[in-house]
Amino acid sequence: MILRSLVREARKRAGLTQVALAERAGVPQSTVARVESGARTPSTDLVERLVRATGYEIRVGLGEPDAETAALLERNLQLSPQERLDNALRAARFVQRGRRSLEESTRPGRRDG
Repeated sequence: MILRSLVREARKRAGLTQVALAERAGVPQSTVARVESGARTPSTDLVERLVRATGYEIRVGLGEPDAETAALLERNLQLSPQERLDNALRAARFVQRGRRSLEESTRPGRRDG
């Protein structure tokens, strides 16, 4: 998931279409589309090649987590796998409701008040 986000973000920042990125990287456009959609789990070499073709590079480093993140991780590790799954499902439903609400509020022809 992180790898596809890196490719998509680099492409968008560079102002490139999938076709333009594919041409620069020397791969089919379908490869870029499959990586970005998550249909293909790319190798790190492919991700690096795609990102470099946008004019960016990937930098990896280690850092200390902040206290809030560490506490959140610790609390989640105390939960059972089923509790974690239930929490993830609640979060996904929350996001879906938010997206639907946003779509409805930006629909053409909608009148407020």
